[in-house]
Amino acid sequence: MNKFEEIKFNIGTLKGISAKNIEEHLKLYAGYVKHSNLVLEKINELAQDAEKNAYALGEVQRRFGFEYNGMRNHEVYFGSLSGEAKTPTNDSELKKAITAEWGSFEMWLNRFKSIALTRGIGWVMLYYDRKEKRLLLTWVDEQHFGQLQDCTLVFGLDMWEHAFVYDYPTSEKKKYVEAFFENLNWEVIENNFKKAQ
Repeated sequence: MNKFEEIKFNIGTLKGISAKNIEEHLKLYAGYVKHSNLVLEKINELAQDAEKNAYALGEVQRRFGFEYNGMRNHEVYFGSLSGEAKTPTNDSELKKAITAEWGSFEMWLNRFKSIALTRGIGWVMLYYDRKEKRLLLTWVDEQHFGQLQDCTLVFGLDMWEHAFVYDYPTSEKKKYVEAFFENLNWEVIENNFKKAQ
């Protein structure tokens, strides 16, 4: 069986997000990679007698979506923090697409940050809808309820407490959101957008 491999990210010193927080968060990502592989192994094992193991197989299969999306979402998240912070350029195709969809980059940014303050755990996601050839912005509960069908993730912000708890109490998660945006490498995010198209 082919196994998923943990990506090693080049995350240097960040503003407002501590090395400790990143270190602990990367351990969580490593766990998603490990458990995605373990769940697939269990699925293959149970599938040897699928009729007998139907209930267990269904429950383990359900778990796979949680582990797999946790792995992939974090790869996009940490990828956008890799390298050094770079702001979007005026000739950025992504910035132009954001402006076309939401009126201005600032209007999109305000909306994104407002969604990030949704009560509960989850992710704020910027997707590219290949069918409609447009960007979509949404909240995803946990990491697997509400993913948009046939859309590619361009950019995501992890709003589970583990993403900021070493630096900010939950009552100050807005400070984490602001810090996150100060550390983004928009070249990586731009490349995600190009691949999505």
